[in-house]
Amino acid sequence: MIRAEKIREKLRREKLRWSKLYTFSCSRANPELIDSVDPLIGLQCPSFSRKVHCNQPSLHCRKHLHYPSNYISTTKYNIITFLPKAIFEQFRRVANLYFLLAAILSLTPIAPFSAVNMIAPLTFVVGLSMAKEAMEDWRRFTQDMKINKRKVCAHKEDGNFRYKKWHRILVGDVVKVEKDQFFPADLLLLSSSYEDGICYVETMNLDGETNLKVKRALDVTLPFDNENSFKDFCATIRCEDPNPSLYTFVGNLEYEKQVYSLDPNQILLRDSKLRNTSYIFGVAVFTGHDSKVLQNSTESPSKRSSIEKKMDYIIYIHFTLLVLISLISSIGFAVYTKFGIPNWWYLQPEKASTLYNPSMPTLSGIFHLVTALILYGYLIPVSLYVSIEVVKVLQAMFINQDIQMYDEETGKPAQARTSNLNEELGQVDIILSDKTGTLTCNQMDFLKCSIAGVSYGVGSSEVEMAAAKHIASEISGSPSWNCFPADYWDNNEDDSSIIELEGGITRKIEKDPIPKIKGFSFKDDRLLQGNWVQEPNDGAIIMFFRVLSVCHTAIPEHDEETGNFTYEAESPDEGAFLVAAREFGFEFYRRTQSSVFIRESYPNPSEREFKILNLMEFNSERKRMSVIVQDETGQIILLCKGADSIIFDRLSKNGKMYEADTMKHLNEFGEAGLRSLALAYKVLDESEYSTWNKEFLRAKAVIGPDRDAQLEHVADMMEQELILIGATAVEDKLQKGVPHCIDKLAQAGLKIWVLTGDKMETAINIGYSCSLLRQGMKQISISIMNTDFIELDARKTIKDNISLQITNASQMIKLEKDPHAAFALIIDGKALSYALEDDMKHHFLGLAVDCASVICCRVSPKQKALVTRLVKEGTGKTTLAIGDGANDVGMIQEADIGVGISGVEGMQAVMASDFSIAQFHWLERLLVVHGHWCYKRIAQMVCYFFYKNIAFGLTLFYFEAYTGFSGQSVYDDWYTILFNIILTSLPVILLGVFEQDVSSEVCLQFPALYQQGPNNLFFNWSRIIAWTANGLYSSLVLFFINISIFYDQAFQSEGRTADMATMGTTMFTCIIWAVNLQIALTMSHLTWIQHLFVWVSIGTWYVFLSCYGLMSPFISGNAFHILIESLGPAPTYWLTTFFMAVACNIPYFVQLSYQRLFHPLDHHVIQEMKYFKKDITDECMWTRESSKARQETKIGFTARVDAKIRQLKGKLQKKVSSLGVIP
Repeated sequence: MIRAEKIREKLRREKLRWSKLYTFSCSRANPELIDSVDPLIGLQCPSFSRKVHCNQPSLHCRKHLHYPSNYISTTKYNIITFLPKAIFEQFRRVANLYFLLAAILSLTPIAPFSAVNMIAPLTFVVGLSMAKEAMEDWRRFTQDMKINKRKVCAHKEDGNFRYKKWHRILVGDVVKVEKDQFFPADLLLLSSSYEDGICYVETMNLDGETNLKVKRALDVTLPFDNENSFKDFCATIRCEDPNPSLYTFVGNLEYEKQVYSLDPNQILLRDSKLRNTSYIFGVAVFTGHDSKVLQNSTESPSKRSSIEKKMDYIIYIHFTLLVLISLISSIGFAVYTKFGIPNWWYLQPEKASTLYNPSMPTLSGIFHLVTALILYGYLIPVSLYVSIEVVKVLQAMFINQDIQMYDEETGKPAQARTSNLNEELGQVDIILSDKTGTLTCNQMDFLKCSIAGVSYGVGSSEVEMAAAKHIASEISGSPSWNCFPADYWDNNEDDSSIIELEGGITRKIEKDPIPKIKGFSFKDDRLLQGNWVQEPNDGAIIMFFRVLSVCHTAIPEHDEETGNFTYEAESPDEGAFLVAAREFGFEFYRRTQSSVFIRESYPNPSEREFKILNLMEFNSERKRMSVIVQDETGQIILLCKGADSIIFDRLSKNGKMYEADTMKHLNEFGEAGLRSLALAYKVLDESEYSTWNKEFLRAKAVIGPDRDAQLEHVADMMEQELILIGATAVEDKLQKGVPHCIDKLAQAGLKIWVLTGDKMETAINIGYSCSLLRQGMKQISISIMNTDFIELDARKTIKDNISLQITNASQMIKLEKDPHAAFALIIDGKALSYALEDDMKHHFLGLAVDCASVICCRVSPKQKALVTRLVKEGTGKTTLAIGDGANDVGMIQEADIGVGISGVEGMQAVMASDFSIAQFHWLERLLVVHGHWCYKRIAQMVCYFFYKNIAFGLTLFYFEAYTGFSGQSVYDDWYTILFNIILTSLPVILLGVFEQDVSSEVCLQFPALYQQGPNNLFFNWSRIIAWTANGLYSSLVLFFINISIFYDQAFQSEGRTADMATMGTTMFTCIIWAVNLQIALTMSHLTWIQHLFVWVSIGTWYVFLSCYGLMSPFISGNAFHILIESLGPAPTYWLTTFFMAVACNIPYFVQLSYQRLFHPLDHHVIQEMKYFKKDITDECMWTRESSKARQETKIGFTARVDAKIRQLKGKLQKKVSSLGVIP
């Protein structure tokens, strides 16, 4: 037993103390010991009042420290709040509020209808909507419970650990988290499976970064590395109160009468994941909604579409019209009551009630006002909301079942998590997107390089293939790639294009197959298989490969299945460099505390050790990384890689031999959409290094705010007089279809902003990869100034400087005269915090809107939400936010539409979203197809609904005015009940579900059609007024022509004249025919289903009228046998019906014909082209029209390829000119 313990201790001592590898951000500083007399030094303000008793969670209750549990909820309702909140949601719709009042008044004697007729429809509408809300919130609840019921190992007592559900974790609990598990709360790291207490953490769900972060425990807690050691553990944490800042933490740990300072390097945040570490022990500091990730979230909002909001204004107008005609009716009734009723002996005025008392005409008029308000209520259709709810649910079902948005790999379909915002998908103007996991799949491929002024790598990037295929299509006259429904470089059967780039020079652009080696797509026999030894500059090539294999901070892991090494690197670039070095014969296979080991296969197989003397890390300010090593011969070398602008400024005179050629190659790499780094080195004398190292160690020993500045100054002294070797070019692999999707969305007129927690350089490179940025685009970079030398009021100075940067940038855009100039705004999180302040945010927004592309980097989840809110409220346009992690929840909830990507890393974004998709590229179909359809369907449906109810409702007013404002309805009660529920409901629902102006393929080929939504072409005030006028015209024609026909002439051969029931039934029949034929004219996509239900609706009226007339007179009243005996045999009835149906629809038919002939809309032209099959018989015209059907854009592959084409054509023109050929 003792021997086993010794062996175990020996193995532990042999573990690497990885934290020694890190110089700047992760260097270990000695914990600051503070005199225990005053343990709250620096923590005296109210925002630092939290006190945590470690391993004693029950002590908090006894000391009245009320901390929330670890239970989380993202639902809108709970059992207690559901009824009041849901009812409030329903009755903030003004129509529902009106019908509630009408339902209450229907219980009084003054109601013209029975109470059931008013209460039943309202109950049905509200109940259906509340049930839908409950179902959607229940899904959120089940997702919450999946998280709350996760389990983690927690200390119970006496050194025993038991599994405990997440929601039962309390502040102060000691937990053990194992590899690849998420942290259940914000934890203070106590120890880990590594001897020096470091662990690796993946924070993708928090900041979107996939590179691993190194966290480290305090030395004093390192002994607590096994379960038994916590038996008597007791300590106290005093720290900051809960706040949303992910990158800061201030606190102290009190242990054994000593106080140790804490910083963010000891904090493990909830929803981040433990990686490459067997286990860690930690104590819960913030739980539940106190944790930083949930502090960055916002309450689930209640969202309404813009059409629904506009419907409120329409209802206000209709309600005003209702009140107006009701006032007219009540005044008229009061006049008739005072002057007419006394002369109408048959009404027995001496026995009149208060409802029509000649002696009290004012009171009678007031009572009649209420009657009129209820009678004319059909101007505000309660069934509209029922129909919309049904239609939206069916639309959501079609979205959920769209096989084109089904991910076969994960088995996840698209999902409309709420159906309230379907039509909003068709009105999006700005998309705010996360980067990691949303745009990228975090795969970097080494594609090309430049060594000693020679370019290597014959593979083609996606940008080069796109340009070549586009030019090839122009030359051959084949359909342009713009017309392809999917990624043309993925789906095109022709895998190559041969194109003449310059006179006499041709190049074959081949589609690269899926790389067999992850991270390595390089193709060039000159360097592969050791052939580089035959190159004239083999010495420079060796140094190039050594920089790749030595200058990094990665850790090798041996894959037993493949036999190769994989690398845990801080960035995807670094991993790709190591894979490339391995394939070139320089395999990094081992790291120790002070050395890295490389297995070199060429020119002579050997294993080399490079001692690491110093490491200077990459950061966003330095834009470079350097390592000083000593090889086996004792030679000291500085190896450096970084941005070309930084490296070139640090070259020695003798080191610029390859500068011009390398710069040319870097420009070519940039034009090809590749991200590049320059590589350089410097040989050091031992005395030179010794002198510098003393300065470096002195700066490293500094404790205080100037430490990083001094380290940077010393590092900068060393990183001078470099010798350039070459440059790398890697392709950032985006998710499948992302470039094509962004290009189509840009052609559709949408603006795309990227909000990411990544570093600025990474975000910029991704911008280039997905064509949000391109060569020639002018970049506006806003960042905070260096405040090291500012002593007074640094905040004001920084703020003024940022304001000046924004002003100068705005002025530069205004003065730009080139119409093709494109600007990109890039801003980091620190500068953004100032730009979002109240006195500057609108100035910042104005600049951002003027730019073609906006990238915000190093932003917190809270800042993402604030930017989204600023764009939404500042522009007044529809915003869509899309993301895949917990760090995106805030902006997803804040945007008008939130889309979550159901990726592999958690479901927090999906839980908070309105729609979810499995991959970003399906956003194109969700918006351009389903969004376009849903917007047009709902808009036409609402307009039609108001049309038919105006046409129907105003006839009631005309008849009442015609009959002395008597309050009498010309229609039977059952007619009015069935009008909206059965007789006209099915066609309008089919219009909202099946209407297609064009097919899905055409939507994708003509993306400019999408702009009909953001321009609100089908629901603007002119169109609403036109439909209202159409309804007014129809009501006038229906009433007055019917009156003129039936008033004073016989309508049957026996000479019988029409009574009120006959005329009312005839008029109602005309209405049924007119409104059903109107919707048939409105539909662009008539199938047998639409035909069936239009004719069924009309036929149902005759079936009902026949059955109703056959009932007892006590039920049918004046409609007894009305169709069989009275109307059916009368030719006048049938002729009037035909004439009225035609007369009511003639204006719409004439207007539609005129528009199609002289002022056609885009979809009218496309419909005619499809009808005459021009897409088949005249492909050139179809191609030409589809290429025109896009919004002018300065981002996306289209803009990028156009720029490449202009460049190639320029080269061709120069070549032709040099040959003296006159074109």
